[in-house]
Amino acid sequence: MRVETKFSVQVNRNFDKAAAFTEHPAGLLKQIKICNSVYYMTFPLVRDDGSIEAIQAWRAEHSQHKTPVKGGIRYSKAVSEDEVMALAALMTYKCAIVDVPFGGAKGGVKISRHKYSDAELERITRRYTYELIRKNFIDPGIDVPAPDYGTGPQEMAWILDTYNSIASSKLDSIACVTGKPVSQGGVRGRTEATGRGVFFGIVEACRDTDEMKRLGMDMGVEGKTIVVQGLGNVGYHTAKFLSDAGAIVTGLAEREGAIFSADGLNVDDVMQHRKETESILDFPGAENLKDTDDVLELECDFLIPAALENQITSHNSARIKAKAIGEAANGPVSSDAHEDLVKRGVLVIPDTYLNAGGVTVSYFEWLKNLSHVRFGRMDKRFEESAYTGLLEAIEVTTGKKVDKKLFEKIAHGAGELDLVNSGLEETMINAYHEIREVKRAHKNKIDMRTAAFIVAINKVATSYLELGIFP
Repeated sequence: MRVETKFSVQVNRNFDKAAAFTEHPAGLLKQIKICNSVYYMTFPLVRDDGSIEAIQAWRAEHSQHKTPVKGGIRYSKAVSEDEVMALAALMTYKCAIVDVPFGGAKGGVKISRHKYSDAELERITRRYTYELIRKNFIDPGIDVPAPDYGTGPQEMAWILDTYNSIASSKLDSIACVTGKPVSQGGVRGRTEATGRGVFFGIVEACRDTDEMKRLGMDMGVEGKTIVVQGLGNVGYHTAKFLSDAGAIVTGLAEREGAIFSADGLNVDDVMQHRKETESILDFPGAENLKDTDDVLELECDFLIPAALENQITSHNSARIKAKAIGEAANGPVSSDAHEDLVKRGVLVIPDTYLNAGGVTVSYFEWLKNLSHVRFGRMDKRFEESAYTGLLEAIEVTTGKKVDKKLFEKIAHGAGELDLVNSGLEETMINAYHEIREVKRAHKNKIDMRTAAFIVAINKVATSYLELGIFP
């Protein structure tokens, strides 16, 4: 059994450890920590064969210090009330760390999605949405869901359509959910946002002179060995971006097993192999590992668990050989395992920071929906015209032609994807430096997770105090 203690207990342990370094009143800290509301529901599903199944689902809203609250919806047989409460809390802290003005929330439906047809998944999604509408747990200004494990743009489109069919006001209803297809009001770059955010975070860690020196690693991503557990949306894009930047992906794992190659794995070729064979195993030039969890114990510079929570626990933490761990998933390292790893000098880049790319770009999508205009639409051509005019003036003045490729690069006006990626990079860099400064303020005697929690607690506490809730 992998789980040692309840997920929410582990999150609260991390909170309490960080709270001890703050001076906020006990009552305020308790208010920040508790989950404000949880909605548990059951509803019937008529299966394609005519049978009826009772579906269990939840939506947790952790904190309304900022509204709306924000958090994904996951479809997994492992979903429980404790899990959604813990994930909602992490969303509160995550949003605070990256300065996204949302409170935290999370939803879950207790199903194994591969056991249901597309028509059944649509009926489940629409009925779940209806239940959220009934209890006022979804609205552009109240609670805005997004994709998570087991869901994606299609489910978000079904949610939008169901909400639209019932909502009394249609003006801003498109902002009731994020992670939608671009044709339904989604934003470019959202699909790869979490993985890109993980990439930006690891790049910034590799620029941290103190950390790289302590770990005995050279500066920069290039040449770093990477192992990724989980090849879903987050894991794939993380591996892809790091590989494109010069890192060497030596290990990959999915449900069916894991593979290893000291010479490196081409991520896209592995994905194509899996598409053709329905498995990453037996990939040409790679070694099959006996157990999918064995990938966690490979020697590497960065281990990136990008699947589910509690993948590294006290049962296997002593066998972890990675110099650094980037938590692309939510809660992949248990609180007990984290203590052991930190004592051994392993750098753990926490989930509350590292996988915040998804909610950051969801925020951009929400803003786009409320403004009713695509990013870049108003100024892209104006920028290109201004830059082109400037370059032409330089050519006339100097009598020399600017290289064509350089000309095109400089004259390029920012479109939606450019602005989204730029905003995400800015967010991840700023947040990393803020966490690092808190560590330095404590003379590097605290780990990165504790520093991130301190940042989050201070921001949420300030919000409550400014609202006048606590005199």
